[in-house]
Amino acid sequence: MAAVHTTQNSDLVYDAALVFWRIVTNIFFREIRPRGAFNIPRDGPVIFVAAPHNNQFLDPLLLYQQVHRETGRHVRSLIAAKSMKRKFVGFFAGLMASIPVVRAADDAKSGTGEITISDEDPCLIIGHGTRFKTEFSPKMQIMLPRNIGSGVAEVVEVISDIELKVRKEFSGTPKLREKLKELLAGGQKGFSFKRLPFVDQHEMYQYVYQCLTESGAICIFPEGGSHDRTDLLPLKAGVSLMALGAMANHPDLRVKIVPVGLSYFHAHRFRSRAVIEFGSPLDVPPEFVEMFKEGGPKKREAVGKFLDVIYDALKTVTLRAPDYDTLMLIQAARRLYKTPGQHLTLGQVVELNKRFLQGYLHFKDEPKVQKLREDVLKYNRLLRDLGLRDHQATSIHIFVQVPMAQKAGWKTFGLLSYRLILLTVWTVLSLPGVILNGPIFVTASVISRKKAKEALAASEVKIAGRDVLATWKILVALGVTPVLYSFYAFLSALVATKAGAPLKWRIWTPFLVLMILPLIGYAALKFGEAGMDVLKSLRPLVIALIPGQQRSLDKLKKMREDVANELAEVINEFGPKIFEDFDQMRILVPSATAPPSSGQTGIWRRKSATGGVDAQGNLLSHPMTWLDERLFGWSSSAVRGTSAWAGGSRSQEISRAATPDVSDDEDAPDYDNLILPSGDGFSLASRPRSQRSSYADITRLRRTSNAANTNGLGLTPASSTAPAVSAIATGEQVGPDTDGLHFRGQARVRKASLSDDVPVEIIGRVDRGEPFKEATQDLNSEMRKRKSSRSRDRGQ
Repeated sequence: MAAVHTTQNSDLVYDAALVFWRIVTNIFFREIRPRGAFNIPRDGPVIFVAAPHNNQFLDPLLLYQQVHRETGRHVRSLIAAKSMKRKFVGFFAGLMASIPVVRAADDAKSGTGEITISDEDPCLIIGHGTRFKTEFSPKMQIMLPRNIGSGVAEVVEVISDIELKVRKEFSGTPKLREKLKELLAGGQKGFSFKRLPFVDQHEMYQYVYQCLTESGAICIFPEGGSHDRTDLLPLKAGVSLMALGAMANHPDLRVKIVPVGLSYFHAHRFRSRAVIEFGSPLDVPPEFVEMFKEGGPKKREAVGKFLDVIYDALKTVTLRAPDYDTLMLIQAARRLYKTPGQHLTLGQVVELNKRFLQGYLHFKDEPKVQKLREDVLKYNRLLRDLGLRDHQATSIHIFVQVPMAQKAGWKTFGLLSYRLILLTVWTVLSLPGVILNGPIFVTASVISRKKAKEALAASEVKIAGRDVLATWKILVALGVTPVLYSFYAFLSALVATKAGAPLKWRIWTPFLVLMILPLIGYAALKFGEAGMDVLKSLRPLVIALIPGQQRSLDKLKKMREDVANELAEVINEFGPKIFEDFDQMRILVPSATAPPSSGQTGIWRRKSATGGVDAQGNLLSHPMTWLDERLFGWSSSAVRGTSAWAGGSRSQEISRAATPDVSDDEDAPDYDNLILPSGDGFSLASRPRSQRSSYADITRLRRTSNAANTNGLGLTPASSTAPAVSAIATGEQVGPDTDGLHFRGQARVRKASLSDDVPVEIIGRVDRGEPFKEATQDLNSEMRKRKSSRSRDRGQ
């Protein structure tokens, strides 16, 4: 019997624990973004089905935080009873009212002897040196080794010590027979095996039913355990049994199923990024509930069919690559599709990855797609040979192809010198915290790697055990930090005593040290993070200054443009064949030479969740960005803003160095960068995060969109990924959807005139080859005439 021990913790305890973990996860992750949070039900019974389970204990914590932040609801998750036995994990899981689940695989034991599969009956297992009578009983399970797929079958009858019957043959039995022949030819008698005990989950299911009946929220990871694979593991039937069983026992209950996709950018690394995507809620079909009530084969059929529905829903919110190489290819193509000057939110990056993967898997045998794959791999190899990354390749050409090469060389050298000085400053500022907290990082790294090896050895599905690294880094840091800081406090008290300090200072010194150390650590985190961004930006500058590199860099830039254009052609050809709404819902309008963003220049060009502030924070990114733009940005767009001449399908090259803080472009949230209709007085970006709600915002947007469209306005992203001229040149249609909302990728509607009533068409007719002074003289003359005309009208 699997005993379930849970306690109904107060809301205060749950909220306190959630605040603690929010602080921890915000330190570990550089950025956490929700997508589709408006899909979270505000009330009623709900089961959150999350996948892939790539980050062990951190996955449920991130889900808890986003659900609570959006709706204030408390979520209880199912956790392995084996994990609950760990003191630290069990303590906090108890505070969060988690539900322990006993898994048979956690108590697996090696069986005696070896087994083979009968040639006449695939459900008959033949033993060699086995003791089936003493080691097995009906309802127990027998599991095959990891190297042949870890197949599991339920025992229905133990015939003798050397014979037993299973309910259903092992999956892939023909391949198992071939493998068995190889083993027999090598002198072995058969497969080794493990025996899994029978676990009665009746009490656990009863508790879940009770929680759902009370309109509670349950979180489950249907893959059964964490892993580091690129695709989903086969789903366990538990989630289907929970939903159908709860509604079968309580006919008036209406359970919602919400698929949740977890996407990480280097999940195991410190200061990585995460996206939590909530899909549309699913209703449990009544016909499945009726089939479940009938029991027997109908019950199994209902469970299987509903599990398929859940799996299909998970596919809409997860990125499922068949292997690591395919995932790397998709990410490389996505970076090529996003052209210089275009910035994507983390949500858009995840969505593009999913669309690229879906299209590639569908058309991978097409000759054009295969050629594109080869060209992308060639481009990646050239990048690797030069020691660059793609975001560096998109900016490095500016140092070698501006009209005044000699001037560009001095500018490049000046920028390199400036950033070296800045790197030195950030290093000096972060050094005290790095030294003081160094033992924490070293200990966490060593122990987490050791735990990853142990988890890999004990698992049948893990590839490298990376899914446990982040969890153990955090657990070790939480354990080591208090001990280390206490040691520093003791040393400070000892030094104060040895120095003969007054009694009050000897008493207060350790407490002051304990208060100051976290501040030093946080400062080191922010200064070090800014320094790492600067460090990553130095390599392109160094390469641009190396004599003889211009030919290689020209080749790299030309190859990137060719591959990007080839990719755009393939997408435009095959995209409409797989996505019916391809033209209306596309995120980017690709162009290998996209013009710069039409927003404000300098530090205000990019916005983050805090509104007009880069993800690194004010003090760390703004001085660097401002100086990069003003002192070393010699283009007209850096001085005056977007150039008036930037029209047509091709734009001028951006003749300034990319600032370090824009090397990572997935830093804007889904709903922050919105320009709303004027006169409404409502702005998401201007409201504090604590007062924002995705559901309320989307509802507000839909209510205000019709009025906006009546006035000829509408909603468009503030950080549009393609300027209007690019959209017009590519023939993209700009218009609202049925609810009046403009989707990402649609261009802004340009005003008919500037503030001085000079029509935009007049500026568009200016000869691009005409010197700036002569061109502006004519425009200024036109403005003066119009001002004089307005003044006379007002005088009359």
